[in-house]
Amino acid sequence: MMFVHLVQLGRVPYAEGLEVQRRVVAARKAGAIGDTLLLLEHPPVITLGRNSSRANVLASDEWLAARNVELHEINRGGDVTYHGPGQLVGYPIVDLRGEWPDKRGPHLGPVDFVRMLEEVLIRTCADFGVLAKRIPKCTGVWTFGGGQGTASLLRPTHDDETVMDGAPERQWLESKTPERKLAAIGVHVSQGVTSHGFALNVTTDLRDFEWIVPCGITDRGVTSLELEATDSAEPTMARAADSTARNFGRVFGRQMLGCGSLEQLLAGAREADGEPKAL
Repeated sequence: MMFVHLVQLGRVPYAEGLEVQRRVVAARKAGAIGDTLLLLEHPPVITLGRNSSRANVLASDEWLAARNVELHEINRGGDVTYHGPGQLVGYPIVDLRGEWPDKRGPHLGPVDFVRMLEEVLIRTCADFGVLAKRIPKCTGVWTFGGGQGTASLLRPTHDDETVMDGAPERQWLESKTPERKLAAIGVHVSQGVTSHGFALNVTTDLRDFEWIVPCGITDRGVTSLELEATDSAEPTMARAADSTARNFGRVFGRQMLGCGSLEQLLAGAREADGEPKAL
């Protein structure tokens, strides 16, 4: 059975995460390593995808800088998103030309790849008793509306002056709200190899989403597994990572092969470049 390397990196600064992706993507394109799933967590950071609008970042640059919140413009698809503690981030670095389930033609289409990532996360949510779904033309994973959680965030109504004076104003919605976003997805494909990926809110502090209009969507809020899960599920980052890896293997038809570290993963790539393999 074919496999996917699984590397769990812990909490990694966003710039370092970009460099990790660059190294792994280069090794995958060279054929020095197999398909890989990186699971990690980032300190607070706002990212702007190729289709983003700077107007969807509601907090001023000065306000963000004073709180050590980084802002990065990157080459993934999608609009503005937030990463932070308690959010499971996954970077699948795979060659879409491989033998994948339901592949039509010489490679798995990027849209089909995104739909499969959504399926991974829908199944992961189900592992915690949370019913989740897709919404047409709104990439990501969403609750069915109502849900278990008592509150979720919608776009804040403050202006930039309010943000500068202190923490952004909160606007909470009751459980009767429409669907709420559990996970965001944005990918990049180069020479058939994917990068970037998904972000699943596990125990994320949802107040941090007040700094942005998440993915440019103003009529639906965000939520987390912690808010939506049944009392007996107790979602944690470790349990969410295990569930996500297991479901990734099932949806993509691969065995997940744990790798102890990034250096262990890339040892074969260094050897292929003529460097001695680490022992």
